[in-house]
Amino acid sequence: MLQIRRATDDDGPIAFEIRLQAIRSQCIGAYTAEQMLTWTRGAAEDGYTALMAKPFYLGCVEGEPVATGMLDPDHREVGALFVLPGFIGRGIGGQMLEHLEQVALALGIEEVVLDATLNAADFYRRRGYEGSEQSIYHSPTGLDLACIPMVKRLSV
Repeated sequence: MLQIRRATDDDGPIAFEIRLQAIRSQCIGAYTAEQMLTWTRGAAEDGYTALMAKPFYLGCVEGEPVATGMLDPDHREVGALFVLPGFIGRGIGGQMLEHLEQVALALGIEEVVLDATLNAADFYRRRGYEGSEQSIYHSPTGLDLACIPMVKRLSV
C-alpha cells in the first residue's frame, strides 16, 4: 500500500535519485540518450533540494520512498511526478497525481497545469488532462526538451 508523506529538507537526495532513475528508464525513445544524461546530471544540492520547500511529496511502500510529486501553488502546476522503475504499473503514479490534485483543491486551486514528457502524455490524458500541442520546455540547466503542455479542471 502506498503511503504519501510531505518531503523534508533531508529528502532532496532520495527525491533526486528517484527522478534520475525514472528519467533514465522511462524516457528511452522519447528523448535521446544525450538529452537524458544532460537532464539528469548534477546532484540534489545543485538546486533540486530547494524544491522540498514546496508542497513536495514522497510516495512510500513499506517505508521506502518509491515516487515523488510536487505542486507549485503559485503557478497551479503539478510536477516532479516520478516513480522508480521497479514500481511502474502498480498505480503509484496515479495515486500520487490524485493526491496532488486533492492538495490543489484544498488550497482553492480549481485548475492545474503541467508539462508532460512525450512518454507520459497518455498517462495524463487517461486521468483527464487535456493538451496535444507539442512545445519546448526550457529547463533551468539550459536543456530544451519537447513536452506537451496540459491542463485539467479539478472536480470540487
